[in-house]
Amino acid sequence: MYRFEWFEQVKLGQAARVDAATAARVSPVVWGLGFTSLLTDVSAEMVNSTLPVYLVLHLHLSPAQYGLIDGIYNGFAIALLSLLAGWLADRHARQKELALVGYGLSTLCKLFLLAASGWSALLWIVGLDRAGKGLRSAPRDALISLNTPASQYAGAFAVHRALDACGSLLGPVVAFILLAQLPGAFDAVWVTSFVFGLLGLAVLWCFVPRPSPSPTAPARAPQAAAPAGERWITRRFLLLTGCGALLAAATISDGFIYLLLQQRHPAATGYFPLFYVVTAAAYMLLSVPAGRVADRFGRGRIFLGGYAVLIGLYAVLMGSDGLGVAAVIGCLCLLGLFNAGTEGVLMALASAEVPAARRTTGLALIATAVGIAKLLSSVLFGALWQHWGTATAVSVFIAALGLALLAAHQGLRRIGA
Repeated sequence: MYRFEWFEQVKLGQAARVDAATAARVSPVVWGLGFTSLLTDVSAEMVNSTLPVYLVLHLHLSPAQYGLIDGIYNGFAIALLSLLAGWLADRHARQKELALVGYGLSTLCKLFLLAASGWSALLWIVGLDRAGKGLRSAPRDALISLNTPASQYAGAFAVHRALDACGSLLGPVVAFILLAQLPGAFDAVWVTSFVFGLLGLAVLWCFVPRPSPSPTAPARAPQAAAPAGERWITRRFLLLTGCGALLAAATISDGFIYLLLQQRHPAATGYFPLFYVVTAAAYMLLSVPAGRVADRFGRGRIFLGGYAVLIGLYAVLMGSDGLGVAAVIGCLCLLGLFNAGTEGVLMALASAEVPAARRTTGLALIATAVGIAKLLSSVLFGALWQHWGTATAVSVFIAALGLALLAAHQGLRRIGA
């Protein structure tokens, strides 16, 4: 196991304090991208926070059918276009333009919801929405790292993810208020979601410049000067990609976790969208501290620590037939802690391994591997749930995640992450 001696440094007051100065060191480009993501996530989560319970409890989809939709949402469409977006962005230095196309496509999908008449149409809309995410994610993350010193990668990604999580928090609240005031008026939710998406596009267009020809955020010193044609897919990069994909394949998607929590506290059905709010609040509060600690004491340690937290969450879900309100909130906070310790940190680890000339493609490769793994994970968990029940499904994933953690520990130790 990695040594967690930094806990002792924190106790002795030797660890870096996380305060306003941390945010002040972040590039204005990162802030612009962060507010773009905040507004876009308000738009997205107004819709997404109601989908799992709507599909399973109202449209009566089976867990296997929901697993397919969830896999498309979290994996397939992202994997399908991430590599193309990365290659185009690096070849033509068009990170901003591809991000605009991706955000624009996802925004248009909110209007398409007005014409959706069944779950098959919804499947297509979800696919197009995630295609937009596939186009924008790697160029956006490349813009973050290209405008950040290498020593501050995790901190910059953490600030971006914290703003993103703030949008994830506000979106379900806005939807909840709209539906409380206008019961059943889902059209109002879709239109309002579209407006927030347009605001996010405006911020990206006006406040995020194209990257300069000479990036200020090189990768590791031996790789920074690498010419564009030099081999950059190294053994270190492949090991990191494999670790990220392996752990993602053993992870239960957030939507399934929310459904499992609702199953253990049925009274919470009407408050299902607020599950997203609690998770996003924990993510937002913990993201920047996790990023700063990762930059200072080791990104690999924090990354694996996040997945160790997830095993604890799964154990609670498997061992409890009923959960009180406090226990449900605790589980949602653990999920937020997991997200804070893994999502931005993985991109920071990848950014340190890829030269600036190939940064977008490298991040797209990581996103593709993780996206495919998430697709397989959702489909497998849904099938296990439908045929053998939730206890068996969660047990299988606890065992798989434990083995994946051991393998990832060995892999990250080899590359010194």
